Amino acid sequence: MLIPISNTPRDYAWGSPTLIADLEGREPSGAPEAEVWFGDHPGSPARVHDGSERTLDAWLPAAAGEHGVPAALPYLLKLLAAGAPLSIQVHPSKEQAVEGFAREEAAGVPRDAGERNYKDDNHKPEVIVALSETFTALAGLRDIERTRALVATLGEAPGVQTLRTHLSAPDAADALRASIAWLLGEADATAIEQIVDAAASADPGEFAAELALTRSLHTAYPADPGIVVALLMNLVELRRGEAIFVPAGVLHAYVAGLGVEIMAASDNVLRGGLTPKHIDVDELLALVDFRPAEPPFLRATPAGDGAEVFAPGIADFALGHLAAEASGSLDLRGVAIALGVAGEATITGASGAQVSLKPGQAALVTPDESPLSGDGGGEVFVAMPGA
Repeated sequence: MLIPISNTPRDYAWGSPTLIADLEGREPSGAPEAEVWFGDHPGSPARVHDGSERTLDAWLPAAAGEHGVPAALPYLLKLLAAGAPLSIQVHPSKEQAVEGFAREEAAGVPRDAGERNYKDDNHKPEVIVALSETFTALAGLRDIERTRALVATLGEAPGVQTLRTHLSAPDAADALRASIAWLLGEADATAIEQIVDAAASADPGEFAAELALTRSLHTAYPADPGIVVALLMNLVELRRGEAIFVPAGVLHAYVAGLGVEIMAASDNVLRGGLTPKHIDVDELLALVDFRPAEPPFLRATPAGDGAEVFAPGIADFALGHLAAEASGSLDLRGVAIALGVAGEATITGASGAQVSLKPGQAALVTPDESPLSGDGGGEVFVAMPGA
């Protein structure tokens, strides 16, 4: 079966007022449009257009066992449109999520409480692929020597000197942990302002993009310590079609642009700045992998003519891609969701069932329709379980 599904954009404050509307070829709503969820997550389940008009979280259990349909999806597919920076955040491992969820359940913390860290007991690794010509992100902690070189350009204000002292620890991970612990838990507003002011007046040099981002973050989130945490992170500029994979423990934030995102079916987020929401510094420090690393780019693997798969090697998800102007087919790894992002593509399942997808339109594809083929009339991403 190939069944159309749909959802409405979520109006988070950081959302773009135009990116999703432009993709779908419609007038903007006038409100920020941040994400469109294509999945069965109870936070915003998609609606199934098979005559029943049920939401996907109700449709799947009712259809389980037929056509290979499971009772729930292991992944969540989204369109994400960042008009302003998202919070700096990290996601737990499966083991950390199970322990943290049980702990908060036992403590009686309401699941919808603002101070709740663990909304469920699942991990939340994620992949994002740029759909806009550029997509800006912060992902992982930069090489420590490069970070020390950046901070060396900021002068001698007391706040800068304290940050430099924390970054001088011999072990890179220890230095970054101490720096972030100080910024989020101990540094006062004066110290943060001194560092931000120093970044605003520093000679741009080789760190021009990082320093420019610092200034724009200060405009959006005045005196937020996350502005300085961002100075310690890899600044990544994705071109259209490029992707990053963010596993558990990797500090990250999406800054600007439109992308298609796939993640494990979870809503567990620990925040570390650039947000008015709850920040649990101790819990964040317990989850972050403080080892510096290169940006976590993920390359797609060819999967036949006109097809490729972004596969991070986890069981929860993989993201197939059928290119525009090239007919291709994908072997599905279970129940799938196909999402059109350009042109108008007709996708065809093994049974001969077809559905046409314009940008922003999606369809549920049952496992017995594998392989799924596209006619090359448009560009389609296909969410499915991983290896």
